[in-house]
Amino acid sequence: MIIGDRIYLRAVEVEDLDLCWRWVNDPEVTRYMLLGGWPISRLAEREWLERAARGTGDRDRQMAVCLRGSDRHIGNCGLHQISWRSGTADLGIVIGEKDCWDQGCGRDAVRTVLRHAFREMSLRKVTLSVLALNHRAIRCYEQCGFAVEGILRGQHLVDGLHVDEVRMAVFAPGR
Repeated sequence: MIIGDRIYLRAVEVEDLDLCWRWVNDPEVTRYMLLGGWPISRLAEREWLERAARGTGDRDRQMAVCLRGSDRHIGNCGLHQISWRSGTADLGIVIGEKDCWDQGCGRDAVRTVLRHAFREMSLRKVTLSVLALNHRAIRCYEQCGFAVEGILRGQHLVDGLHVDEVRMAVFAPGR
């Protein structure tokens, strides 16, 4: 486990299927995610969880976000497209339990992942993509040290509007 202030991160397990499947099919949870906007079958989600639980090689690390004390699984996060040679990775996170939104859990999860990425994995840079409409996430990422590196104009269709994709990055302290 990787311990944060309010949360801890653990490996995802196939037993997490019911929660993950509910989250990935909840339009309110996925509204700002870069998923494609179509329903995900239970089988497809199970296959994803099985791959994540087995480990998908050296380039991806998927973790469950759990509340300390209650052990409640509230979301998932991961480092993807890890380049050991370049020392970079792409961050993804979802807090699927809506009663945990705006409680600082996502911020704690991001900070915990970054601490692990920089101290334990010796990465030098973590990047992410976020929709420009997702003001809550952008504020969280900025509080965690991320800065905008670029904008892909009109990259995604959300509610009938073409929305910008914001690319953000944070460097390891001292780099």
